[in-house]
Amino acid sequence: MQFHKKRRQQFLSEHYFSFFCKSINEAIEYWKHNLPPDIETKALAKSLAAADVANQTCDLFLLRYTGGESLVILRDELVGVVEAYEKYAKCKRDFQEKEDFPVFAFQEIDDFERILQLLGLAILMHRHELISRIHSLIANSAYDGQDAMYEELVGHVLPGRPYLEAWYHQLPYLHLLSATDLESSEEKIEQMQQYLKIWYKSMSKAPWHDSHLKMTEEGGGYFGYWAIEAAAIVYLYKIDDRSFRDHIVYPKDLVDFARELDKQATPTFLALEKLRVEGGKPCPQTGYWYTPAIADSRRHFEQGEIMPVSANSQYGATIWQWSEEQLPPLKPTVE
Repeated sequence: MQFHKKRRQQFLSEHYFSFFCKSINEAIEYWKHNLPPDIETKALAKSLAAADVANQTCDLFLLRYTGGESLVILRDELVGVVEAYEKYAKCKRDFQEKEDFPVFAFQEIDDFERILQLLGLAILMHRHELISRIHSLIANSAYDGQDAMYEELVGHVLPGRPYLEAWYHQLPYLHLLSATDLESSEEKIEQMQQYLKIWYKSMSKAPWHDSHLKMTEEGGGYFGYWAIEAAAIVYLYKIDDRSFRDHIVYPKDLVDFARELDKQATPTFLALEKLRVEGGKPCPQTGYWYTPAIADSRRHFEQGEIMPVSANSQYGATIWQWSEEQLPPLKPTVE
């Protein structure tokens, strides 16, 4: 298929797409093996390099989505984006000497929007096992349990999350929250339309805002403008999106993809996906399980094996959940 037909936003040219993909890949590989010079401490240098790798890994993922990459391929690669942020979290926390130092600062609109995008992608691509890993990037920090929009997304997978009426950014997110509360379909649709109408303007302080105006043959900073969290709410609340599905920042094919995955899921798959078991009880099914009560908890259990209990958990009971990802974790590479 010709590039201009498969791209998902019209700002993107094939030349810019190819050049920027190559440029980002080169930058990622460089910062995986090098540290910025003249930095006060090695721990800070490692943190800065890991931040660059994580952010550019996510930028590249979004750029490839904008360029028309297959959602099946991107679904498999989403874990790599999360892993890059997990590595950044470790380096940042080593530098700060604080094990729960947050990766994202909620008061910064671009940070807040990015973590919502990550949660939205995990929901829409049916990678629910990644939700707890994304949450671990801010868990137990000053931002945990403090924002209604964040809780609206993470609470659909993680148990025991609070219901809030407080937020860091009233706009544009208040419209999205309203769409989850209103009763009539017409009111929900109206709120979604308002959200999409003001979303881009509300992102004016983000460094990528208006980046499509700065593209040249030598590159730029544009990787796509996507209100992914809006698509997640549409999917979760079964909102009729026909009146706004062609809005430029609405990723309609992600919603279609999520709905298609629902249709294709076999009864056996759905049964396993919804399996839950309390810590201290025997494992009901051989495979990979995880629990939000324990950081980095995903591991393989044999049927009948007793599931561990977390002694110190903000979630109360330790509830183990079947992992949608049933592959062994990648072996760490030596750098």
